[in-house]
Amino acid sequence: MVLLETQPVDPRDLLRGDFVRLNYVISDIPQKFFPAPWPPPRRSGAIIYVALAPDITNQFWEISRASTDHFVPASNEVLLQGKSEGIWNKRSSSLRVRYGIEKYYVAEGTGNPSGKLTAQVAIDSAGRATLKEVFVDGKPYTQAVQMAP
Repeated sequence: MVLLETQPVDPRDLLRGDFVRLNYVISDIPQKFFPAPWPPPRRSGAIIYVALAPDITNQFWEISRASTDHFVPASNEVLLQGKSEGIWNKRSSSLRVRYGIEKYYVAEGTGNPSGKLTAQVAIDSAGRATLKEVFVDGKPYTQAVQMAP
């Protein structure tokens, strides 16, 4: 399991209900993490492989390298697979990537938490991520929204 830092976005899906949209720090990948010379993807939806490693100063996992080609992660890394969203952003020198864990469905009326959000994610051997739990200020989401005033 890895712990990822997130940022909330306003939620609502008419068919499935309320959700928290999670915007991960690892979703914007700076060019420095890709091998040089690196031709950025020319289309949205390109497969991107990202190696995550634990940060030694906090409990969050962060990008250690990325590529459009599959690679074997180091012993202290996990490989996460995502898809490019849009094309290379020259202004920010980064590529936006979605991992399929950007929505966390919640009980109606509880989709706007206040506090620091973090996500616990399981990553399988193929690099596919599954969102296991979202925390608000370190407490499980359902517990945190029940205690909210």
